[in-house]
Amino acid sequence: MKTTYEIRYSSHPDDVCHYDTQQLRRHFLVESLFVKDEVQMVYSMYDRMVVGGAMPVEEELKLEAVDPLKANWFTERREVGVFNVGGAGTVCVGDEVFDLGFKEALYIGRGERDVRFASRDAASPAKFYFNSATAHAAYPCRKVTKQDAVVAHMGSLEMSNERNINKMLVNQVLPTCQLQMGMTELATGSVWNTMPAHTHSRRMEAYFYFELPGDQAVCHFMGEPQQTRHLWMHNEQAVLSPEWSIHSAAATHNYTFIWGMAGENLDYGDQDFTDIKNLK
Repeated sequence: MKTTYEIRYSSHPDDVCHYDTQQLRRHFLVESLFVKDEVQMVYSMYDRMVVGGAMPVEEELKLEAVDPLKANWFTERREVGVFNVGGAGTVCVGDEVFDLGFKEALYIGRGERDVRFASRDAASPAKFYFNSATAHAAYPCRKVTKQDAVVAHMGSLEMSNERNINKMLVNQVLPTCQLQMGMTELATGSVWNTMPAHTHSRRMEAYFYFELPGDQAVCHFMGEPQQTRHLWMHNEQAVLSPEWSIHSAAATHNYTFIWGMAGENLDYGDQDFTDIKNLK
């Protein structure tokens, strides 16, 4: 197996105003998350969030402590949220074994744990997308499905933004330290998410887009509300969203995305909205 990582440093919004397309993509876009029998991850200086992917095909993959963590094992000072966006698979956490199907999630608490990923069928491998944040306490591991989620149905087809927000690894469902994760599914015919746009200066966020056909694209909007920028993205790519940035998107096809947050609080409703007419 192989673990590949990179470090992304924080950017000041005054600097981002001057970034060209390549600079925006280099600092905020995570283009490759799933490589056969590899663990890929980005260590972000935004609230020390780790964004990663593991795709076990012919071998089991271990979640290793990369050098920036300066830890003996990955979960020594961290909690992890995992979503399976591929075929059936298992996540072993110490002696516990969790079966994860498509769109099922797992919370892994801080502790001395050996975390391993495996697929049930190499012909249809699992794809484990994960976020990780620093943790001050150890909470139990728990599998969470959409049936366990707190679901908010929002938007309308007339506004091209009908969607279900499945709040899954959130404090209304299970205890976490700071990590909050969920999955938003857009209805057929809807393409807009998170509109009206908002920021939350108490938390950063990461978006992972999937269920987008290979010949389609999603346009992710970021930046300060009066200094917006955009990134064209494709299926199974992720983007880092600083605490000062909006995070919204429109695509050429409906899609699903996983959002993950870390930072000052666990209040999902802590959002500073910007009127659509005031966006620039």
